[in-house]
Amino acid sequence: MLDGRHLIQPDDLTVFEIEEICSLAEQIIVDPKSFQDVCRGKILATLFFEPSTRTRLSFEAAMLRLGGSVEGFSDADSTSASKGETLADTIRVVSSYADVIAMRTPKEGAALLASKYSLCPIINAGDGGHYHPTQTLTDLVTIRRLLGGLENLTVGFCGDLKFGRTVHSLAEALRHFKGNRFIFISPKELTVPDYLIANVLEPAGIKYEIVESLVAVTDQLDILYMTRVQKERFFNEQDYIRLKDSYILDKEKMKAAKKKMIVLHPLPRVNEITPDVDDDPRAAYFKQVKYGMYARMALIAKLTGSL
Repeated sequence: MLDGRHLIQPDDLTVFEIEEICSLAEQIIVDPKSFQDVCRGKILATLFFEPSTRTRLSFEAAMLRLGGSVEGFSDADSTSASKGETLADTIRVVSSYADVIAMRTPKEGAALLASKYSLCPIINAGDGGHYHPTQTLTDLVTIRRLLGGLENLTVGFCGDLKFGRTVHSLAEALRHFKGNRFIFISPKELTVPDYLIANVLEPAGIKYEIVESLVAVTDQLDILYMTRVQKERFFNEQDYIRLKDSYILDKEKMKAAKKKMIVLHPLPRVNEITPDVDDDPRAAYFKQVKYGMYARMALIAKLTGSL
């Protein structure tokens, strides 16, 4: 039962629950009108202490399409937090009004802290460099829809793998499905964190490689998961400038890829995927955006006990 549960990190969901949410999302994709009133009378609070376009609007669109309502903020400066109110007090207050809360913050662990004080389910919409579990559900729904399943896939993660919470979350989720293999592609300064290898992948027996060349492995991939180098995660702007153009996917590099490979990206992109790739049928990142709304619709319906 997902009714009343929090979603802070991907491991909060079992494989069965992930499949359940993905299956419901696919039902909504096929027949959205059948679900347009399932959350009528319920309220989603969106607490975004960090800028967001896709994630915030996706959550809001998801609740509205389920027949519910939305309240919240997109700028922490316009809240009582700017006056010194603690996160615990903010959550106690907001959860008194809402049926479910979607929260984004630059501070790692803040979503978990919020869950300890909330009267309703907390959905982590991104907490610093930690987790972004609804992006993971977005990715899983997209992969299922476009490749037909979540097993026996070679997944290349490229770009900022050190700070990229979407990478960490998706790798954690996909390790539960048999036959998957990961290739981590990044400069040494942005390589995948040791904890992900030692605590997540190796105990699960996942096969993986760590490489620096995208071109050398493109032909092996079923999925290429591109990420931007995130300026907001750097303390030193010179390091950001030096690394921001490390990997750029263009039409020429796509020539070596499999015909049925898909390119995913959590967005926003800067210049790591050139516009000439957008028309390639393997470019799935804008489909991914829409599937994300359906994934969040399914999750909200489950956590609020509406379905």
